Amino acid sequence: MKIFGHRGAAGLVAENTLESIKEALKHKVDGIEIDVHRCKSGELVVIHDETLHRTTTGKGNVSDYTLLELEQFTTEEGFMIPTLSQVLDLIDGQCTLNVELKGKNTGVIAVTLLEAHIRTSKWEYDDFIISSFDHTQLFELKTVTSKFKLGVLTEDTITKALPVAKKLKAFSVHPPIYSLTQDEVNMAKAEGYMVYVWTVNTTELIQQSKSWKVDGIITDFPNFAS
Repeated sequence: MKIFGHRGAAGLVAENTLESIKEALKHKVDGIEIDVHRCKSGELVVIHDETLHRTTTGKGNVSDYTLLELEQFTTEEGFMIPTLSQVLDLIDGQCTLNVELKGKNTGVIAVTLLEAHIRTSKWEYDDFIISSFDHTQLFELKTVTSKFKLGVLTEDTITKALPVAKKLKAFSVHPPIYSLTQDEVNMAKAEGYMVYVWTVNTTELIQQSKSWKVDGIITDFPNFAS
């Protein structure tokens, strides 16, 4: 069972920051999951919410600020909002990177950037999973490239996600731990999909996931998961 650090190591260091990603890498994670939004000047920045106030000193929408303007905001600890490019440079193929498309119109820009790094660094296509709750964006990506692995995120059950996964010819399904059952895992694996479960944050749930033979968990605490 693979261990993915959720937003880096969100339970240990401020989420979706370079510092949080460095912490996850210290624990030898198999993968890291991050979220991307597009800012006003067009770059992809790594932040979960479409607004700034929960995780940074800023207020308002991420999309209303240029990258230069976003650089004035920090987390409570003083950490900057990173760009996707900075994250790619930092990890540089050390583990799998699950890029979750949070903001609108982020998919095509993301794959263009990933491909640029594949050409110039240690990254390979197989190192990436691109996932989203916005399944429309995943379908749009399929019209642009078939080289990246796609993951279907759902807040519901695997049963509800499978029709989308089949149409997409997706690589994986990403259900929440609270909806998971052994039968759901077995069904997905029988259909040929990898099962990556979010957000698995207790030792009991980790053991349950292992016993159900999920392929990976996404956790805020890669320190005890590993």
